[in-house]
Amino acid sequence: MMKKSCSSQQPEAKLCMVSPPELTCSADNNSPVFTRVRPLYRYTFVDYFLKYFLFLCNLTFTILGLVVLGLGMWGLISKESFAQEQIGSIGTDPMLILVSLGFVLTLLCLSGCVGALRENCSLLKLFSAAVLMLITAQVLAAILAYSLQDQVGGYLRSGMLSAMVRYQDDLDLRFIVDEIQSNLQCCGAENYLDWEVNIYYNCSSPGVLACGVPATCCVDPLENGTVWNSQCGVGAQQLDEFTAQSVIFLGGCLGGISRWIEQHEGLIGTVAVVVLGVQILTLTCNVMNMLCVDIYYVLNAFGSPPNKEHDI
Repeated sequence: MMKKSCSSQQPEAKLCMVSPPELTCSADNNSPVFTRVRPLYRYTFVDYFLKYFLFLCNLTFTILGLVVLGLGMWGLISKESFAQEQIGSIGTDPMLILVSLGFVLTLLCLSGCVGALRENCSLLKLFSAAVLMLITAQVLAAILAYSLQDQVGGYLRSGMLSAMVRYQDDLDLRFIVDEIQSNLQCCGAENYLDWEVNIYYNCSSPGVLACGVPATCCVDPLENGTVWNSQCGVGAQQLDEFTAQSVIFLGGCLGGISRWIEQHEGLIGTVAVVVLGVQILTLTCNVMNMLCVDIYYVLNAFGSPPNKEHDI
């Protein structure tokens, strides 16, 4: 809005400033005349590059956050987690992690996206603080994981056994366990006998699954190569290792996970460095963009002296 300090009732010429200071107005005895004022500082190519590079990066991650949020909501809705009989256990649903991650990522990147486009220093500072806290948390987590690497195996074993206990009752845990066993060609936490912890596969169970293992433990779960045989692991716990090795995988998944990490440690390290580097680059560009915005508005706060050229 133009803030005029001049009045049409006064005959003498007045000069008033318009915010932002690209224009000034002067009023004489006849009519108001607008005077162009050259700003002291103009945006350079680097300034525009930082602005729109940060905008595009944040827009990309905003879309990614919306996709993650949509997948999480789709998972909750497809499993009817909002039904009255299941709403009490929604707090332990793994899909809630996707929903929370997607919401936080969308909100954070959207603030950076709008802040970069509108040159809003408050949003840019909020985004910078959030990214800085995220980088700090990741570095601390990496340090903690390295210092507790001897105890990581125990945590993995406890988590794997807990998932096996709830294998038949939780579809998400069942999917995760099946994917691990089929892809790593393993069975149980340390060996196939660990499936005794599940009440359905325990040998004391009266059901048909007693003393068995899931079909994803089988060496060849496909009957005739076409039909999935869900009963291929029935009674496998009663077999000795020599006989069982032709039917199911004997090795546990903890060893398979360790071997997979050792085989792909280079890829894991590269991905971690790239992700951390992208975050640091985004933070650096955001800080530089804030400095450019601050410099522009500080240097142009009072404008430059008006020239003698007037545009009526």
